[in-house]
Amino acid sequence: QVQLVEFGGGSVQAGGSLRLSCAVSGYRYSSRCMGWFRQAPEKVREGVAVIRPDGTTNYAISVKGRFTISGDNAKNTLYLQMNSLKPEDTAMYYCAAVSGTLSSAGCASYLYQRTAFEYWGQGTQVTVSS
Repeated sequence: QVQLVEFGGGSVQAGGSLRLSCAVSGYRYSSRCMGWFRQAPEKVREGVAVIRPDGTTNYAISVKGRFTISGDNAKNTLYLQMNSLKPEDTAMYYCAAVSGTLSSAGCASYLYQRTAFEYWGQGTQVTVSS
């Protein structure tokens, strides 16, 4: 049974940093495309970053250069390091994984296709104050 559990959210001032973690169970996290999404109040859930099994990444333009997606095989955990945070980064952040049968070749494009992701965590709140 696939389970994703996020933690590490919180409140921070603009310019600060946070690291989100997503503990993965039920499969090896590096075996399929995974990503981070976020949803602000009254806005559509949007892709933030994705990572392929070979480590190739893709980022939303709004976070490129500030956020880094990575993983730890030993801990079977996915991370999102967020630096230079801005108030507009305030949102609920979700970890997500595609189905094991979906090719990871298209992972970069899945950043814009949240329907490609079958498994979701419960979310962790990030609040950035100015």
